[in-house]
Amino acid sequence: MMQGDSYQRFAAAAFAALVFLWSATSNAKAPFTVDAKVDVMVPMRDGVRLATDIYHPAQDGQPLEGRHPVVLIRTPYGKGNGESSEGKYFASHGYVVVIQDTRGRYRSEGVWHWMTDDGPDGFDCAAWIVQQSWSNGRIGMMGTSYVGGTQHALAMSGSPHLKTVIPVDAVSNMGRQSMRNAGAFEMRFWNWIMLNAGKGSNAAQDEGTAAVLAEMAAQRHAYLKLLPLRYGTTPLKLAPEYEAWLIEAMRHGANDAFWDQNNIVDHPARYSDIPVYLVGGWYDSWAGNTTANYTALSSRLKSDVYLIMGPWIHGAQGAHSHGQVTFGKEAAIADPLGWRRLWFDHYLKGEVNEVGREAPFRSKVRIFVMGTGDGRKGEQGRLNHGGYWRDEQEWPPARAVPTKHYFAAEGRLSTEAPSTMVNAAASTSFTFDPRDPAPTIGGSISSGNDILLQGAWDQRGGPHVWNWPKPIPLSARNDILVFQTEPLPNDVEVTGEIEVKLWVSSTALDTDFTAKLIDVYPPSADFPGGFDLNIGDGIARARFRDSLSEEKLMEPGKTYPITVKLYPTSNVFKRGHRIRVDISSSNFPRFDVNPNTGEPLAQHRRMETCVNTIYHDDQHPSHILLPIIPQALQP
Repeated sequence: MMQGDSYQRFAAAAFAALVFLWSATSNAKAPFTVDAKVDVMVPMRDGVRLATDIYHPAQDGQPLEGRHPVVLIRTPYGKGNGESSEGKYFASHGYVVVIQDTRGRYRSEGVWHWMTDDGPDGFDCAAWIVQQSWSNGRIGMMGTSYVGGTQHALAMSGSPHLKTVIPVDAVSNMGRQSMRNAGAFEMRFWNWIMLNAGKGSNAAQDEGTAAVLAEMAAQRHAYLKLLPLRYGTTPLKLAPEYEAWLIEAMRHGANDAFWDQNNIVDHPARYSDIPVYLVGGWYDSWAGNTTANYTALSSRLKSDVYLIMGPWIHGAQGAHSHGQVTFGKEAAIADPLGWRRLWFDHYLKGEVNEVGREAPFRSKVRIFVMGTGDGRKGEQGRLNHGGYWRDEQEWPPARAVPTKHYFAAEGRLSTEAPSTMVNAAASTSFTFDPRDPAPTIGGSISSGNDILLQGAWDQRGGPHVWNWPKPIPLSARNDILVFQTEPLPNDVEVTGEIEVKLWVSSTALDTDFTAKLIDVYPPSADFPGGFDLNIGDGIARARFRDSLSEEKLMEPGKTYPITVKLYPTSNVFKRGHRIRVDISSSNFPRFDVNPNTGEPLAQHRRMETCVNTIYHDDQHPSHILLPIIPQALQP
């Protein structure tokens, strides 16, 4: 079985191959050939020109006459220079496809900034498109991750020309539960900058500078031990716009105007009233924002808003396995471009088709319920966790029953509330040393290349975990509090949004509290040691315990309530399994490590060991709130 970045590269290559094969097969049947024009320089309002490729449907070697609907893709990852599979596919089916390098990336002019230019630039690009002789004025957008973020940016720009979007695993709500996660910083963005500052950037145009930045990227494990980043102290200074953004992003914890771009949850009224198809995965880094966006937009827009959530990692809707787990081949969307075309055919061409009638468009909400597999070793030795697709009427499901599972002494997790007589003054304390943070093993991650494992993994170390290389379970660490149920007498389905409510104190002025939900498999012939499967996780930085927009340090020794929001999920904990919650104060390098000193964010010079306490008595009933489906629905 491939591990870490090797698997990620394999998955990406497999998906690209699938796109190519489907494109080749479909283009054999497609009504048109394709004519591509490369590096059309489209002017923005400030005179900066953005490099743009245009794919036209063609016949007899000539672009098809007339006006056509347009598929727009705006990307920081390189537009393809006439070789885009997406461009060729949609053009062969009667669309003009416009693919544009975003500002300051690859062949476009200007200076890169994280997302702040993509609203105005997208607006100007759309206005340019509708003025062209080949455009009928109807624009749809597609793309994943940052490319999904450019869709949200244009949808919030006020453009009258955008008619529909399909944002997949898309950048949004960056100060809420994504880039800043309850005040903590998600280190995948540190990794993104370290990798992209010397690739496709203005700095990378100089070969010598590109080589220095590539050397820096190759030494990321070493740089992780040298945080926080400071101006002018690393080779990142050679790409100043990237250095400046990263330092400010790591220092800016509050969810305020700094993170305003693509803030859909706080500003849903800014979003154009257009059909939206939100695509996400339970193990995707934007999962919590994808479901939150659905809740915000479906209640405001008159247009159709759809949501699909699969058991996927970032951008891997065409795959059914990741990490050490398989979910069954039915978990994959086998036609990565065809289902998008059905959506565009319906909303851009006005065709009556599967949208609103057949899967994956039969219901406004479609989810993959994980966990109904046989638990045996499947392909490549992966755990067969399995699951099935189910249509829902809303998100989260209204029939789910919020059920408190209380933390108790001796690591017990129970639906029985704490009793004064049994649990009087009950609490559990642990020492948190920021110099030895609890390591990350899987989870809802993107841009993890080399430093983070994506997706579903047994919570046990090994050579695949660079900062926990020995085969020792995380539960053995003394800085991780393990609370778990007895073996379940019946299957329990957990589907919805999940929170952990803690009452805590600390010897520090500021610290973090993390939570992780785990499906504990019992020992079996295939997995003699059992399997501790991560389902979802979260974090809360104590200084943001009362508000995501305002910092307030702790008073050492004082008890405070604090909420840790986990990522959403849908999982069946089978009979004989245990439901487990791990509580700690770090999860690195998924999140930056709190130095416990109370110094300004990402500007500390010191680290201090602290003692953190979780209370679980009748006055402080710390618990996880699980949305339980009363009766599991099978397909």
